[in-house]
Amino acid sequence: MEDRRHIQRASRIVVSVFIAIALVYAVYFLPLPLFIFSAGTAEILQPMVHAKQNYEERGSFMLTTVRVSDATVFSYLLSFVRPYEELHRKTELLQKDETEQEYTQRQEVNMLSSQSSAIQAAYHKLNIPYKISNDGVVIMQVFKEFPAFKVLQPGDFIVKVDDTPVEKTEDLQKLLKSKQAGDSAAITYKRKKVTKTDSIQLAVLPADEGSSQDKSAERRVGLGVVPANMQSVKAEDETKQVKIKAGDIGGPSAGLMFTLEIINKLTPEDITKGYKIAGTGTIDEKGVVGVIGGIQHKVIAADKAGADIFFAPKDYVASSGQRINNYTDAVQRGEDIHTKMKIVPVGTLDDALQYLSGLPDKENAAKG
Repeated sequence: MEDRRHIQRASRIVVSVFIAIALVYAVYFLPLPLFIFSAGTAEILQPMVHAKQNYEERGSFMLTTVRVSDATVFSYLLSFVRPYEELHRKTELLQKDETEQEYTQRQEVNMLSSQSSAIQAAYHKLNIPYKISNDGVVIMQVFKEFPAFKVLQPGDFIVKVDDTPVEKTEDLQKLLKSKQAGDSAAITYKRKKVTKTDSIQLAVLPADEGSSQDKSAERRVGLGVVPANMQSVKAEDETKQVKIKAGDIGGPSAGLMFTLEIINKLTPEDITKGYKIAGTGTIDEKGVVGVIGGIQHKVIAADKAGADIFFAPKDYVASSGQRINNYTDAVQRGEDIHTKMKIVPVGTLDDALQYLSGLPDKENAAKG
């Protein structure tokens, strides 16, 4: 009997330990279908932008980020007492049937596209002739119901279709246009540094959202992937060539700040004038600045980094009347945290440059 009691007691202890481990996992590690948005970092751009010409910079330009983390029960509860954290359903960020890995890949592609636009905007402003070259087609998403799902992954580069080189998405579409559902194509793709070729069966593609659902659209076949063009910008004068290495930072919102850093790299005048200048905003090749998400968190990141100035995209009002606040939200968050930063609205690259040109040198301003 005593041995039996020992066994029962030991069993209860084991069960209690397993229950405790399960509870700890559920509370601290089990991810919820939510993301937590909070202030990220303000990263100095000088070491990310590389050029053969390098003029002295007494101040700095900084990109700003939003920290996006998986919510657990513990972090979910903490978010209600931590100031300035926001909860968002993962479905708000992820596209239809998109995985988190595919979302990350999409953000990486957006960052690279943003860098290309930033370089073009700087070259356009400085009257530097340049050319754009196609660097291939990268896969951002693979749909589960297609045979390609078992072969291809987000981040793969499609190199050839049936031995014909693929340089841009239009090439891929043209090469698959004559195929029928059930046909196979020899797809050569590059994953990291390894190149492989596999025969992949094609299937009927879904009609584009918002399309008329006509028969020609329904008969289209393909791999069932979301491809994106990769491009590089090459200055005709090699001494003006710029390259950007931003590490694992994703998204398109650093465009404006990259452009300002590039201009500062390629011109003798230090346009920072000794100030720490943070900011955010997409940019196109003509220098138009676009709105972004999470600006209130970026204001906090810039303030923590000691920025003197923060460039915020002007509020945007669509023709439908929909309003996207950037500058207004940035000012509100600045007031909430009692920042000393000057928050400046910009709609174009010229807006930012004109503001900087009117600044006194920081050293002289301090003496005055």
